[in-house]
Amino acid sequence: MINFTVGPVQSSEAVLAIGAEQVPYFRTAEFSQIMLESEALIKKFAYATEDSKVVYITGSGSAGMEAAIMNTLSPKDKAIVINGGSFGHRFVELCELHEIPFSEVKLSAGKTLKAEHLTEFEDKGYTTFIVNKHETSTGVHYDMNLISDFCKRNNLFLIVDCISTFLADPFNMSELGADIMITGSQKALACPPGISIMVLSPKAIKRIEETKCKCQYLDLKIALKNAERGQTPWTPAVGILCQIHTRLQEIQANGGVEAEINRTAGLAKYFRENIKNLPFEIISESLSNAVTPLHPTTASANDIFLKIKDEYGMWICPNGGEMKDSVFRVGHIGALTTADYDKLIDAFKDLQAKGVI
Repeated sequence: MINFTVGPVQSSEAVLAIGAEQVPYFRTAEFSQIMLESEALIKKFAYATEDSKVVYITGSGSAGMEAAIMNTLSPKDKAIVINGGSFGHRFVELCELHEIPFSEVKLSAGKTLKAEHLTEFEDKGYTTFIVNKHETSTGVHYDMNLISDFCKRNNLFLIVDCISTFLADPFNMSELGADIMITGSQKALACPPGISIMVLSPKAIKRIEETKCKCQYLDLKIALKNAERGQTPWTPAVGILCQIHTRLQEIQANGGVEAEINRTAGLAKYFRENIKNLPFEIISESLSNAVTPLHPTTASANDIFLKIKDEYGMWICPNGGEMKDSVFRVGHIGALTTADYDKLIDAFKDLQAKGVI
C-alpha cells in the first residue's frame, strides 16, 4: 500500500529501523540527551526564541489542543476561535467544555480568513486568538501574517495548531508572535501517531504558571518541570520519541526545515500540475503544501477512496459528515516520491477510462 493521506504517513527507512528495535528504558541520562537534542531542533525548525520550551504529551494532536486550552485560559479570558471545519469546531467544543468565553468566526468549507472577518473584533476586549493554521478537513491554509498583525494590534495571546502544517509550510513562531505551537508525530514529522508536541513561548509559560489545570496528566506545569532534565512526568511513547529524534536529525542532515518545506512543496506542485485534465476541482481558496482537497465532479468522493484502496492498493484521505461524498484529499507529507504520484495519477486515469469518474 502507498499512503497518500495526511496522517499517519509513510516513514523513512531510518525511522522504520528505530521502530524495529527494542524500546529502551527511558529514565536515563542517555534518553534525556535524546529529548534535549530533539527540543533544540524543534525550536530551531519552528523559529522559536531560545527561552521557549518544548513539551511532549503521549496522545494525539487533540491532546495538545486540549492541553493548550486548559493550561493557559480561564473564564476570565475572551477568545476568538476560527472555525473553518472539523478541527476549528474542535476548538469551539474545547472552549465550551472548559467554560472559556469565546466568539467564533464561522467559515464555509474551502473559504479562507480575510481581514473583513476580523473587523468587528478590533478593540473589543478579547484576550486570545485560537486557530488551526491549516484546517486539514477542508485543506484551507490561513494567512498567518494577517492573523499575527491582528493579534499584535490587539495584544492577543495566540494559540496555533500547526499539526498538519509544521515542516510542510513556513512558520516563524518568533516573527508571528505565536505563543503556543502544537504539532503531532504522525504528520510531516512522518513518525507513528502517539506524540503531541507543544512549543511554548515565555508568555505561554507565564500563563501556565498562573493557571490551575484540573487534569494531572495534561498539567503542563508538571511537564515543564520534568522537561528541564529531558524527561516527561509519565511514561511516554518511548519508541516514538526515539523515532522523532531520528527524523529531526534526518531533516537537519538533508538541509533543514527550508529544504523539507521545499521538498513537500515540490510534490504538491507535481501532483496538482498532473491532474489538471482529470474531473476534479480543488476546493480550497488557500492551499497548504501538505494536502490537496479535491471535489470530483462526476463521482462520489467516498467511492473513489474505496476503489483506490481496494483495487489499486493506495490510500487517499476520505472525509466524513457532509463532505463524505463531495471531497477527498491527497497528502504530500511523509516519505513519498514523484514516482509514487505517477502510480496514483495512473489509477485515476484508469478509473476515468472505465467510466467510473
